[in-house]
Amino acid sequence: MGAMSVRTPSSEEPAEAVHRAGFACFVGRPNAGKSTLTNALVGQKVAITANQPQTTRHTVRGIVHRPDAQLILVDTPGLHKPRTLLGERLNDVVRTTWAEVDVIGFCLPANEKLGPGDRFIAKELASIKKTPKIAIVTKTDLVDSKTLAEQLIAIDQLGKELGFEWAEIVPVSAVGDQQVDLLADLLVPLLPQGPALYPEGDLTDEPEQVMIAELIREAALEGVRDELPHSIAVVVEEMLPREDRPADKPLLDIHAFVYIERPSQKGIIIGPKGKRLKEVGIKSRKQIEALLGTPVFLDLHVKVAKDWQRDPRQLRKLGF
Repeated sequence: MGAMSVRTPSSEEPAEAVHRAGFACFVGRPNAGKSTLTNALVGQKVAITANQPQTTRHTVRGIVHRPDAQLILVDTPGLHKPRTLLGERLNDVVRTTWAEVDVIGFCLPANEKLGPGDRFIAKELASIKKTPKIAIVTKTDLVDSKTLAEQLIAIDQLGKELGFEWAEIVPVSAVGDQQVDLLADLLVPLLPQGPALYPEGDLTDEPEQVMIAELIREAALEGVRDELPHSIAVVVEEMLPREDRPADKPLLDIHAFVYIERPSQKGIIIGPKGKRLKEVGIKSRKQIEALLGTPVFLDLHVKVAKDWQRDPRQLRKLGF
């Protein structure tokens, strides 16, 4: 933290500091560093770092507790040009969320020039007049100062072109923890005054089953994202403590289905002789055990749900 100016309360100023509490959401293209940033702010891994459609409205991704403020980070699904019913539904959710939060942080990686995807999001942001917007330049540890300066100017221009002013433009490196505190300092004044909205201990209010499904989905997407970008949904069918286990050696049985759209995708997920699916199981089981703090037996099955992204009934069943 840099030097801080200390103001002594004058007679007309109450000695008690103002407390603020409110909601922020980070937006940006996949891999713009949104989740890494969330984790750095909250101080532990809460966001699931795969690019995926979100299953619930207003998922709380993390809560930053500070003496002067409580910043609640909510998730929005990625905004994209809709090609399917799911796409349109998600885009409506995005716009509603953006209009309801107190501040929007637009994440733009320092190491990639602004592209059509960024412009598409910025255009949408421009239409949401009331909400203050902060441009957050992520991954600054990957570029030199000249490249960074050029990016900051380009982002400033982008706002001007679309007819709005950024409340702030902040370079950060969540990996090197550079300026993450500064980002919190800049977000807080944009929140409304009010008491904390969540108790101190809360970091995320994601239901466990949703988080588990996302961990499995992330593991399943690893390495095959190009072949199956959005066509995986995971549903945790049941979680049951294994019976007849001694109290000091519990085991949780988790049965989950990985849904894909087409039979041809089955081989990609399962891999030769079931090798990939096995790896997915091992990887996600470790993460689930870390999340729940208990040993887990994970039973994974791959099912074809034909064209689930286009079928309203299937979408409902899969929680969209």
